[in-house]
Amino acid sequence: MALDGLTTPPTTPPTPAVDDERDAMETLPRPSRAGGPLRSLAYTTLSIVIVVGGWWLLSALDIWSDLILPSPGAVWDAFTYSLTSHDGRPGYFDAYLWEHLWASLWRILDGIGRAAVIGIPLGIAIATWRPFAALVEPWVNFLRALPPLAYFVLLIFWFGIGDESKVWLLFGAALPPITLATIAGVQRVRGDRLDAARSLGASRSQVLRVTVLPSILPDLFVGLRVATGFAWTTIVAAETVNGLPGIGGMAWATRSQNRSDIALMCVIVIGLTAIAMDQVIKLAERLAVPWRHHA
Repeated sequence: MALDGLTTPPTTPPTPAVDDERDAMETLPRPSRAGGPLRSLAYTTLSIVIVVGGWWLLSALDIWSDLILPSPGAVWDAFTYSLTSHDGRPGYFDAYLWEHLWASLWRILDGIGRAAVIGIPLGIAIATWRPFAALVEPWVNFLRALPPLAYFVLLIFWFGIGDESKVWLLFGAALPPITLATIAGVQRVRGDRLDAARSLGASRSQVLRVTVLPSILPDLFVGLRVATGFAWTTIVAAETVNGLPGIGGMAWATRSQNRSDIALMCVIVIGLTAIAMDQVIKLAERLAVPWRHHA
């Protein structure tokens, strides 16, 4: 789809079948929202209680060894140990838990930021220029299909064992979802909105800036959420080489000490941090795209 030359699609009168389907959809019962936030909080709390209770019960029954299933108490002790210093040394692996977490979080933010800076213009170009799409989009799909560890060794050869190789690995995980979400957003922009902007004398850059970019914000936020999830699933792989400090490197380093309690604590911290980041992105979406939730 090109911004220039895109015309409003012709409208056709709805068929009786479409009318019947729409009427049927309108008569479907809507889910009740009574006590919405409080009820959701109650369900979430109940699920946590059930999971932790089942975990505690299985560990208390001694069905498996502590290496296979560490108890909640052991994981809690590992958590508190990671926040304090012992014999003048902080936490585990010479860093406090928040230092490990911040090191990983910074790498993820750096990788996602680079992916957004490149992926959004790339997606717009693919969606608006067919020759460019034919050249570039297959490579975006090729990158999307690759598991991160498949090219991590190459990144180490190219950028060394420092943070650059890790950040570029996270970039590779985050770029495809951001790019593809941008393409989908541009392709869904209504033709009549483009025609209206051009009829008012808007230039191509003005149409892009004033009409297209605001219209694709919902898709961009979806792509950003997916990219953030992919980055978190890649962080342990990114930090297997010289990954300390780092929460993924910390989890990986426990293999040599048979400390499954520390590894499980890292998994929980990664999961909770990823959920918190997702909620922050959803909040930003509500502030930036308020009309989406009132449509």
